[in-house]
Amino acid sequence: MNRIKYHNDRYYHIYNRGVDKRDVFLEDRDYFRFLEAMELLNDKRDGLMIRWRDQKRNNPKTLFYDFLKETFRNKNRLVDIIAYCLNPNHYHIILKQRSEDGIRRFMHKIGTSHTKYFNEKNRRTGILFQGPFKSSPIKPNALLYVSAYVNCNCEVHGIAKAGNYRWCSFPEYLGKRNLSLCNKKVILDQFRNRKEYFNFAKENIKAQKQKKEDEKYLLE
Repeated sequence: MNRIKYHNDRYYHIYNRGVDKRDVFLEDRDYFRFLEAMELLNDKRDGLMIRWRDQKRNNPKTLFYDFLKETFRNKNRLVDIIAYCLNPNHYHIILKQRSEDGIRRFMHKIGTSHTKYFNEKNRRTGILFQGPFKSSPIKPNALLYVSAYVNCNCEVHGIAKAGNYRWCSFPEYLGKRNLSLCNKKVILDQFRNRKEYFNFAKENIKAQKQKKEDEKYLLE
């Protein structure tokens, strides 16, 4: 069990991967479902995933963000989501805790929900993720660097260019996608414009990729 004490208004880097390094996202539907869960489970209330499922069943034409506007007029969030990247076999998220034990509650709901969904869809049983989620506190002077690492993690791993990757928040930061999942203000307020943050992130990616290459070379 994750026994770290999380403090309100502190930022944390959250991450986990599939058991035995297996993929936890097999198709677009899996990524979409995880992002929906990040929206719907980020509330002190329970049962919102079920309400969305029932809404889709009764009215298939209902748009997800129309449902959110109607449902979350009085939303009481557990956490602020700052950035995320979903890779085939692991994820990275930056969270800021808003309510007592908010990170633990949010991540427990996310992990349980995705495992149940994934197992039912793929007719499997057992654990999906490699134990409880991992986390590390982010020092104030490191938040910008960690945001770039998380936003662009798919590019660090050579999966895809982060600016065009559908399953990370980097396009949201660049203004390419009009979503409200992330609280971007704390990061973007440190730059004159989005282009400046883009350049900062790209330099960070270059440094991270070089670090991975150096580590690989040392191990050979």
